[in-house]
Amino acid sequence: MDTDEARVRLLDAAEELFYERGIQAVGIDELRSTSGVSLKRLYQCFPAKQQLVEEYLRRRDDRWRARLAAYVTEQGVPPEDRVLAVFDWLRTWFDEPNFRGCAFVNSYGELGATEPGIAEVVRAHHAAVRDYLAGLVADLQVREPGELGEQLWLLVVGSATGAAITENAAMAGRARATAQLLLTAARR
Repeated sequence: MDTDEARVRLLDAAEELFYERGIQAVGIDELRSTSGVSLKRLYQCFPAKQQLVEEYLRRRDDRWRARLAAYVTEQGVPPEDRVLAVFDWLRTWFDEPNFRGCAFVNSYGELGATEPGIAEVVRAHHAAVRDYLAGLVADLQVREPGELGEQLWLLVVGSATGAAITENAAMAGRARATAQLLLTAARR
């Protein structure tokens, strides 16, 4: 098995195990056995577990944001409805059988205070989500678009956390209704 294949297998195993059970609950031996990668190759690819965690989060960020953006684009709706499409997509994500909330919030809660590299990746993800929302808002005629973008970001993060805690995908609908109120108020 070459290094590229080993990295992919390790990242696939990390994504499954870390998201399902948490980073600290998963040991290196379990990652090795789930991935089918030898211990020697594992350490060649990722000399420290923290490096694997950071790479897992970067890859998850790319995939998560790409899924969101593709969904919003595929709706083919006017600019004012694109923001609401974000919350429609959240509903589909919250309904997934393996949904465990935001991997970035979860990772930050576990290790953000003690692992600066992980905290940096988490902050970068949330900054990118805020930027995406700001881009959607920029296409609208609203007062204080920057503030509206921040408010929408809070709804995204809060609804994901609420849906995970309550095991209730309807949080996306509640967040969507709140987003609609914010959009209406910002147009006045």
